[in-house]
Amino acid sequence: MNKNTKSTFNKKLLQAAIKINVSAAIKEDLKNNDMTSDILPTKTKGVAKIQVKQSAILCGSPWVDYCFHQIDKNIRVIWHFKEGSKIKTGDEICTISGNYNRILMGERIAINFLQTLSGTASASNLMNLKIRRYKAKLFDTRKTIPGLRVAQKYAVQVGGSFNQRFGLYDKILIKENHIKSVGSVSQILKIAKKKYSLKDVQIEVENLKEFKEAIDFGATNILLDNFSLKGLTKAVHINKKKAVLEASGDVDINNIIDIAKTKVDKISIGAITKNIKAVDFSMSISIK
Repeated sequence: MNKNTKSTFNKKLLQAAIKINVSAAIKEDLKNNDMTSDILPTKTKGVAKIQVKQSAILCGSPWVDYCFHQIDKNIRVIWHFKEGSKIKTGDEICTISGNYNRILMGERIAINFLQTLSGTASASNLMNLKIRRYKAKLFDTRKTIPGLRVAQKYAVQVGGSFNQRFGLYDKILIKENHIKSVGSVSQILKIAKKKYSLKDVQIEVENLKEFKEAIDFGATNILLDNFSLKGLTKAVHINKKKAVLEASGDVDINNIIDIAKTKVDKISIGAITKNIKAVDFSMSISIK
């Protein structure tokens, strides 16, 4: 897990997200009843094991714990791997014991969180490993699954990458459509400077002309949107370390190393949260 996770994801923030996510999922799936489990004996005890069917980074255990705790406080979950661990095909991730029917009620809800967040953490880890030899740090974006913003950003850090702003409320990023409203990069920076320090403002530019305009005005944090590799290299040369430069737009597994080689400071990528592939987990249960 990224060393900044503890400071970014304080206990209060995580607990609030887990509670909201799990409560909504339980209401969605169960409401007040599991019609299938109702036909089974009510007092049977069971032991279940969750197994992974592919290599991955484990993420989501706090959501699983809270899920089973909300369904039945007597259910016990014992983890065999720590959050953020590398897991491989066939590994038994955890053991769950308690009322047979109640375990079944939580099975799909718990695994849905596990497969989604492990998928996010694994994507983050894979991309991060690609550029670990280079200066650039990998960041996420706001392109997250609705309702799972905090959960996915947590998973990004579990995978070893970093978080951009959590929402529109916590950081300033002036984008193309904001610039259009006033006409130019320098004009909107002039307006922003009246309310904020330029150190707190990031601005997105579309080409080298806009980039030079931003640099000349004194911008200290510039996002280079959909720049070619040649354009990124030129921007780094012109910049001479005056501003933090972030490359963004159409970044994928095939070009991220080449982008890192341009010596930009940051690379942001939406794919690690929006194009994720769920990790395959399964649960088997037996009578205790």
